[in-house]
Amino acid sequence: MSHASATGALRVALLGSTGTIGGATARALAERGHHVIRFNRGTATARGGESRAVDFADPASIASQGFRGERFDAVISCMASRTGAPADAWAVDHRAHLNALAASQGAGVAHFALLSAICVQRPQLEFQRAKLAFESALANSGVRYSIVRPTAYFKSLAGQFGRVKRGRPFVMFGDGALTACKPISDADLAGYLVDCLTDETRWNRIAPIGGPGPALTPRAQGELMFEALGMKPRFRSAPVGLLDAVIAGLGLAGRIAPAMRDKAELARIGRYYATQSMLVFDAQTGRYDADATPETGRETLGDFFKSLAAGAPPPDRGDHAVF
Repeated sequence: MSHASATGALRVALLGSTGTIGGATARALAERGHHVIRFNRGTATARGGESRAVDFADPASIASQGFRGERFDAVISCMASRTGAPADAWAVDHRAHLNALAASQGAGVAHFALLSAICVQRPQLEFQRAKLAFESALANSGVRYSIVRPTAYFKSLAGQFGRVKRGRPFVMFGDGALTACKPISDADLAGYLVDCLTDETRWNRIAPIGGPGPALTPRAQGELMFEALGMKPRFRSAPVGLLDAVIAGLGLAGRIAPAMRDKAELARIGRYYATQSMLVFDAQTGRYDADATPETGRETLGDFFKSLAAGAPPPDRGDHAVF
């Protein structure tokens, strides 16, 4: 049961607010007149609004230090493992979320909106399996839910901007057309996620979402980058087999040095994104379908690259940076 005010404003607990998507979601909540309280891991703090430090490994901490016996209408989680390494993924993408869900149920929260990822459609990696395990728990919890699976983020596709600006070629695997995606901006994704709380068509369903089309291959992304910088396109092709060799080498090393196992998993993550499109997957045809991938928003990847070329600060890509 929702306790929304007469103005339609909701009281929302936001998990994972210190990341770029989390920050954008906090702004989108405020713009729509909702009251947001950020629940952050450990002693993490966040700019703007009220922030409460909780231990997501302990449901009692989430209840006592986060919800505090107060009324909340909804939870939005943008929380995710920082590396995608197996232990971190199961600790954050699965167990921490289960704890947050349990505390939410105890607090009588009516709606739980989860930011997931479109790549879980074809799970081959531990972080994908961890995300799917919680998606299933949420869908079967009895709590009203919205599971949002976005395509590629702008920041994920900006990794080569600095090197290209310095005159280096844009590196792509194969002919640069092995994959495609519909990139989505932080602001457009945040708006879509927040509106799940009030749009009944997004309740109790899984929603794949991309930014405004068309779908872009890596080569097309590189061309947009060069165009934004006013430079002649230069490309360098790398074989996917190079990633296979790295994975094999790290896998062997992992038998001797356990620390190498996580590095091998990170290499497998890199290979996955180099060979799988971030679009809706049609199981019947066995192909990714750009036309079946919903779109939202107005910001394009080309606009984003132009803003970087004009001097906007580059996004922090954290532990997922490759280039």
